[in-house]
Amino acid sequence: MSFKKKKLAIVVLSFNTKKLLKNCLKSVFRSVNITPEVGPDSSGVGRLVSHSGSVSIIVVDNGSTDGSAEWLKQTSNIKHQASFKVILNDRNLGFCEGNNIGVRYALAQGYDYIMLLNSDTIIKDCFWEPLVDFLENNEKVGVVTPKIYFAPGYEYHSKRYKKSDQGKVIWSMGGVIDWDNVIGANRGVDEIDQGQYDQPVEVDFASGCCFLARAEVWKRVNFLEEKYFMYYEDDDFSQKAKRAGWKVYYVPQARIWHLNAGSSRVGSSLQDYFIIRNRLLFGLRFAPLRAKFALIRESGRLLLGGRKWQKRGVRDYYLQRFRGGSWK
Repeated sequence: MSFKKKKLAIVVLSFNTKKLLKNCLKSVFRSVNITPEVGPDSSGVGRLVSHSGSVSIIVVDNGSTDGSAEWLKQTSNIKHQASFKVILNDRNLGFCEGNNIGVRYALAQGYDYIMLLNSDTIIKDCFWEPLVDFLENNEKVGVVTPKIYFAPGYEYHSKRYKKSDQGKVIWSMGGVIDWDNVIGANRGVDEIDQGQYDQPVEVDFASGCCFLARAEVWKRVNFLEEKYFMYYEDDDFSQKAKRAGWKVYYVPQARIWHLNAGSSRVGSSLQDYFIIRNRLLFGLRFAPLRAKFALIRESGRLLLGGRKWQKRGVRDYYLQRFRGGSWK
């Protein structure tokens, strides 16, 4: 494979998800079969060697207070796991800037491909190989995303499924955007995978839960937009990549499992705030004119009659309070 001559960095962001992070990294190390080269490379990051190329793990901790940073320090000192770089931030910089720190580090060290992988995921095998191969064989594609399943027991409607269906319930088969209503959604969500999404296809966006992009795409798009802090940043990144001439694809040969909302509860006030505010930011930047007017009207209704954090999200958008905004 041509990947043998390429370098891949996987950036994993951590924020008070110690248990999830441990499970995620264990699954990565297990998948690669832990064959670290002797000593770190010139970048200070040891390399895991899969059968098709070298893979480095860059963990960025966003000022966790649950012991994650201490555990990472201990783990990075263990010789047989000296194949990843640990970057410790002193505060929560958000999903966007937290990941950007890891991406900038990888770019500075000359990595060819850079992946974002959520800490609330579990992987099997070297799932990144089909993603890299797809990019290697499709020069106009700049961003790829895998099949993403709900981890067993983490489905939105867990009682709906048989035990034999667990692990095959779809969380995302690539993202689609309803431009009339400016809503991003995951293709196939809640369906049982029966092969109906087994063909690579161009999609509207690649989920921030896991996507892989060429180094030149990261540079051209100028990373994740820090204004978002979290949510809708993946839609924004994908649209910018498309406007720069790249295609965004879903590649079904790669699979991971998502412990849904492992770091932010579905329907929480956090989601109320950031999704409302950032949907305005995204929609008024990219949506058709008619949809922009509808979005403005909807924001007025939410400002008057929405839930507490929806109101704050709307207000902060119009006051241009971005990044962490008024969220505490």
